[in-house]
Amino acid sequence: MKASSKVRLPILLSCIGLSMCASASPRTYEIWETEPAPNRGGDWDVVKAGGTPFDQDWEEWSYAIGNGYMGANLFGRVDTERIQITEKTLHNKGIYNGGGLTSFAEIFLDFNHTDVQNYRRSLNLNDAIAYVSYEANEVKYTREYFMSYPDNIMVIKLCANKKGALSFVLRPEIPYLNKEDQRTGKVSAHKDLVTLSGKLPFFNINYEGQIKVLNEGGSLKANNGTFTVAKADSVTLLIATGTNYRPGTHIFSNANGEKLDADLFPHEDVSALIANAQRKGYAGLKQTHLDDYRNLFERVAINLNAEVSPDPTHMLLEKYKQGEKNTYLEELMFQYARYLLIASSREKTLPSALQGVWSQYHNTPWTGGYWHNINVQMNYWGACSANLAETFVSYINYFKAYFPKAQEHADSYVKKFNPARLADTPGDNGWIIGTSANAYNISGAGGGHSGPGTGGFTSKLLMEYYLFTQDQKFLEEIGYPAMLSMSKFFSKALVPQGDLLLVKPSASPEQKVRKKEQLAKIKNPGHVDKKGNYITTGCTFDQGFVWENHNDTLIMAEALGKKDDFLKTIQTEITKLDPILIGTSGQIKEYREEEAYSDIGDPLHRHISHLCTLFPGTLINSDNEEWMQAARTTLDLRGSKTTGWAMAHRMNCRARLKEGEKAHEVYQRFISERTVPNLWTLHPPFQIDGNFGTMAGVAEMLLQSHEEYIEILPALPKAWNTGSFSGLVARGNFVFSADWKDGKASAISVTSRSGRECRIAYPGLESARIKNSNGKTIKTSSDRSGRIKFNSTKGESYTVVF
Repeated sequence: MKASSKVRLPILLSCIGLSMCASASPRTYEIWETEPAPNRGGDWDVVKAGGTPFDQDWEEWSYAIGNGYMGANLFGRVDTERIQITEKTLHNKGIYNGGGLTSFAEIFLDFNHTDVQNYRRSLNLNDAIAYVSYEANEVKYTREYFMSYPDNIMVIKLCANKKGALSFVLRPEIPYLNKEDQRTGKVSAHKDLVTLSGKLPFFNINYEGQIKVLNEGGSLKANNGTFTVAKADSVTLLIATGTNYRPGTHIFSNANGEKLDADLFPHEDVSALIANAQRKGYAGLKQTHLDDYRNLFERVAINLNAEVSPDPTHMLLEKYKQGEKNTYLEELMFQYARYLLIASSREKTLPSALQGVWSQYHNTPWTGGYWHNINVQMNYWGACSANLAETFVSYINYFKAYFPKAQEHADSYVKKFNPARLADTPGDNGWIIGTSANAYNISGAGGGHSGPGTGGFTSKLLMEYYLFTQDQKFLEEIGYPAMLSMSKFFSKALVPQGDLLLVKPSASPEQKVRKKEQLAKIKNPGHVDKKGNYITTGCTFDQGFVWENHNDTLIMAEALGKKDDFLKTIQTEITKLDPILIGTSGQIKEYREEEAYSDIGDPLHRHISHLCTLFPGTLINSDNEEWMQAARTTLDLRGSKTTGWAMAHRMNCRARLKEGEKAHEVYQRFISERTVPNLWTLHPPFQIDGNFGTMAGVAEMLLQSHEEYIEILPALPKAWNTGSFSGLVARGNFVFSADWKDGKASAISVTSRSGRECRIAYPGLESARIKNSNGKTIKTSSDRSGRIKFNSTKGESYTVVF
């Protein structure tokens, strides 16, 4: 069955303001416990996905804070507090010899308190501040921890409610010295400053961290890299980190030993951060942090038919696992993911990686990198819909840095697999990226692990950013050139086969042949490489993303009024891709040569790559009910007993299919089976993509805009039959709010950020009126039941009157 050559034009709307409906009032969200986190330390005998040493307490119980540049994990202990620091650019050789994230520092605070009362530790998501409070020896002790993005500083405030009652020893450590990566480092203390500095030779990384100790009252004594604070009233710790990493195209184009300037040291930059923070003072730093963070977090309010739970978080989670499915936890998980995205991905930082910006490891599982066959994409699926589009700017900057190297990879790919199509002009072979990537290197496609569809999977992120933000400068300077260039690559990766154009070689991500006997039943089978990957021609993942990228390129070209001759080539090629085929089991085929479901590969495989054109793509949509039904059948056959991030993908696909109950069932399973007490989620081990993927899933259940109309509550489960949201964003740059009761919307409002035509779909909407902020009724039209459209004005808010 061939895909239609018709270009699907998305709704071009607009949104930036926040129209709150009546019951979508903000809540205070906390993760909290009545005991400190346990801290048994890392176990070198336990290896998780190549990661060593494994630290279960860090993974399950510590609280994560971050500012995009660096992250910290807090244990809230009263004997010896542990603060583990990660810095995104500090990489060793990694488990694949191409670089991998490694822990930056450990900071210990020895309080030696034993008999304590009224203990509480918490992480306030509304303010991105962690707290510890308890009483010992008739003194109340409190701590505040936060990381400021504008000031790139970590701040810890320690207080006692009696003068002269605060005493502790500060002991910073540089972890994993003199391991196989030959890391060097030293800790020194002088006056009120601790300095941690050293070198990681694989990339010639010079690193430095500084801790400023500002005490009010009492005394401060330095001794062999430690500080003893005695009888203080309060103490403020300022922590800054840095390396000689400087972003730019040279990072990806140069050899490993030439990416960084070995003679460049971060001392002056780190010192400036500390000095600026000290001048600003604790109150100023806190206010700057709150203003910056709240501007992002407070945009979205949500109520999923729940009241705030009185239980500590681990108990709330345990009750949920035992069958008490409190929808407050589902709501909390959504907002927690928004918190984590803000904490791990900001405009001037590197993007959020597989573990966000947190790693206590010597070697982080899977290098802690950017994996482009789903994981890094999943990190940003919900960024725009959850009103955090700014967090994706980090990936745009990352893309601009690696783009020349991606063009080199395209040249190599075409030269190897289709040399007759190789262009001599620089850039005319397009660009491509393979699965693995990190802060220093990106891989090329065609290695067998995944097909070149990884390129279209990646470019889809750029398309979505444009559709949601309507950023014309981005469209002209980055979006359209990137999409056009990817289409140029795909045009050279396609080979004629009869009347069709198919990608060759082609591979569905990470899918292997279970038994070689499988292939004996297949007509014209592909082959199995040395690692067991199944290599074929024109699998659904690759064909689908050629279609998606070609289609998106045409949409962008139309938006810009482009008349490039190559666009005619795309228009022809898109009719010859035949990307979606249905098998004898009623399934979407993963491979052209399969007949019944699972003729090839693992029937319960974690990847559902052949459904990526359902979500996050748009090829499988409600215009073709046969394909939609085949997608449902495929999900039923694949099942949801799988890894964390894979559940998240299934949740989003179920939402796209308007299967609210099944989407909710997957979400419940994800929380029950893949979530730990600090609400991080596991592959296992910890990967942040599951948190982010289910955040996107919640937004997708409440608001969809990938087709011609914006659908309100398209996949609402019975468990959320009464509730509200405000601040969710639809493509075209519209911000929506809605209240509903007993499954029916009682209020809908929208703010137009870009001033385009607004098209909304909801049952009974054709007879509704639209009023602007002045109460004036706006002229509308309707082409069929449940739909309405009207011209909006940029910055104006509108209310639906049923």
